[in-house]
Amino acid sequence: MTSFRRLRDIFLVVVLLALPFFFLRATIRAPEDMHPLDRTINKLSAPLQYVAAAVARSLSGVINDYVYLVDVKDDNNKLAYENARLMQRLRELTSEQAENRRLRKLLSLRDTVGVETASALVVAKDTSQYFRVAQVVLDRPGVLIRPNMPVISVDGAVGTVLRVSGDKVDVRLTVDSGNGIDVVVERTRARGLVRGTGDPARYTLRVQYMERTDQVEVGDLLLTSGVGCRFPRGIPVARVKEVKKREFGIYQTVEAEPTVDFSRLEEVLITLSDTKECEQKPDVRTRK
Repeated sequence: MTSFRRLRDIFLVVVLLALPFFFLRATIRAPEDMHPLDRTINKLSAPLQYVAAAVARSLSGVINDYVYLVDVKDDNNKLAYENARLMQRLRELTSEQAENRRLRKLLSLRDTVGVETASALVVAKDTSQYFRVAQVVLDRPGVLIRPNMPVISVDGAVGTVLRVSGDKVDVRLTVDSGNGIDVVVERTRARGLVRGTGDPARYTLRVQYMERTDQVEVGDLLLTSGVGCRFPRGIPVARVKEVKKREFGIYQTVEAEPTVDFSRLEEVLITLSDTKECEQKPDVRTRK
């Protein structure tokens, strides 16, 4: 029994070693040189070769697709990272460009105001029911700032200095009910006094002492008159939003909205005019 197993194993080994040889021999031979045995081997091996080739192509395709997808995923991750980096840089450049435009306008305003100014950065806003105040920080600490000094921006009048603490300055905004600015209508030169309504929900102004016969229309721009030397002359303050003329009375009702967008205010100029000296000078001009 043991001898039979040994002979069987030897036979199987010989057959397994010989089969590849015969298959290779039959494959590489020219058709005219083939023996009947070679042709038989080719016929028997053709299906096996086809199946093996198909399996090999499928495995190769799967491997190639996997490698390709891995490479594509890596490329997509790199592109996504690069795109995010470029978008962040674009946002930074856009922000810097907008800031540069604002600062150039602020410098241009400083040149056209005609008086010495100090620049400051808005750091906080307090909009309670009774007060509309913004807190700013001076760019140059040590500048002498006093209450009632005018504060302006590139869009117009912001307010007046309320109190000073070191390099921090509280500014009473034009929309505060305790603030009043003498203005003229740019189109007709009609005079009035702009004062905040004190509305805690929105920034609104009311023009007082605008006579009923004065020509004023919705959309008219209101400028500082320069009376009292509080604000430089010709600074935009508000734009007329609503006009109500009654059949009787001396004055008409005029509502306006500030030219300054206080929700987006970032940089301001404090005009270093001597308010005490200006207040002592009599106003020799008439209202009309």
